[in-house]
Amino acid sequence: MTDHSTCQSCSQRFNSVFCKAKDEFVNQINEQKICNVYKRGQILFNEGSYPFGVYCINNGKVKLSHLGDDGKEQIIRLLKAGDVLGYRALLSGDRYSASAVALEDTQICFIPKELFVNVLKLDPGLAFEMMKLLSDELHRAEIKLTHLAQKPIRERLAETLLFIKETYGFEEDGITLNVRLSREEIANLVGTATESAIRLLSEFKKDGMVELDGKKIKILKQKELIRAANLQD
Repeated sequence: MTDHSTCQSCSQRFNSVFCKAKDEFVNQINEQKICNVYKRGQILFNEGSYPFGVYCINNGKVKLSHLGDDGKEQIIRLLKAGDVLGYRALLSGDRYSASAVALEDTQICFIPKELFVNVLKLDPGLAFEMMKLLSDELHRAEIKLTHLAQKPIRERLAETLLFIKETYGFEEDGITLNVRLSREEIANLVGTATESAIRLLSEFKKDGMVELDGKKIKILKQKELIRAANLQD
């Protein structure tokens, strides 16, 4: 299934790294991009493979995950509409250090490597936005490393639930997280065993902070969850 929407009319253009790209280069990208719909669970690219371009999420949700030495998945990032992925490996000439998998039916536009690199060389505005994106990614990685080393699992789980809320928001009811993640996926985000995540989620439910319904998670007391995460409101 292919999406024929244009980059110029894309609802995510000004939410993405392309917000300051010159119109002439946006036109070039629009002419050469390839857009497809990936079903839930479908792989965009595999860890260890070489990049042939970058992916821009038009609509939907994607997870980036890395396999540890023990074969266990570690979710590195959650991505949403407007996000670009695959750029770090492309710019560094490395293989992908993670796999990208659709968390739900997701519209993706693929921009070929040669085109993307040429546009970066010619468009200072886009190049600067890419530098900001790489800097933000490094900053997030540094914070996560610090929290993994210093924060108890309970605080990290509370923070992860708040992070999911900041990334994907709520459904129309204003309390249900707008994404379906398994307990194992939540544990991978936290950096703990699935059993520990299940036990702590049950504690959060007992404390009235969340409500659990299969993969649906409702945040009932956000201020208490912020305190549990040891964050400032």
